[in-house]
Amino acid sequence: MSETGSVKFTCQQVAVEISRFAGFGELNRYRRKLLKLGMVGVDASGIGFGNLSIRNGATSRFYITGSATGGISELMPANCAKVVAYDFARNWLQCEGSAVASSESLTHAAVYESNPTAGAVIHCHDMKLWAALLDKAPTTPKRVEYGTPEMAYAVRRLFEATDVKRRKIFAMAAHDGGLVTFGRDLQDAFRILMHSNEQSRRKN
Repeated sequence: MSETGSVKFTCQQVAVEISRFAGFGELNRYRRKLLKLGMVGVDASGIGFGNLSIRNGATSRFYITGSATGGISELMPANCAKVVAYDFARNWLQCEGSAVASSESLTHAAVYESNPTAGAVIHCHDMKLWAALLDKAPTTPKRVEYGTPEMAYAVRRLFEATDVKRRKIFAMAAHDGGLVTFGRDLQDAFRILMHSNEQSRRKN
């Protein structure tokens, strides 16, 4: 699913119950902060935007907020999906849970794959910060749409060719307002987002 409700990848969903996982409380805590800031939520058309994920231990698997959950103020474990396998080339993803994994799951997977120290990823929207960071911070190409294998490959290239691993934030040129930040946990990822926002305001 995408944020607009259209299918962008083949999702093999295993309908099992998702129990409370390590970091779930932290996920809700930082999601509430982002909701309050308007960086995650639902737009005027009723379309949800923004998603958060937490790596499942030292594995390549991760828990991510489900598609169409932007308007929910407090998530339950059932509103999250566990991504257990993916394949960029096939545009395919396997997840567990009753919720469908967010359209940005492949982007999150690319971050985790490219940076083994990353334990959490935030994808949010903020037009002012996005405009300030566009082409000044690491930025994905304008031709690359969100939620696609091309975006996952573009993220990989950022890690190979830019200082994104140090800066821990990048802009999505073809996704108005779209920003991704990551860190060892959600506290770290959120701190980097707020620091970037503060720096941007000072410059303006």
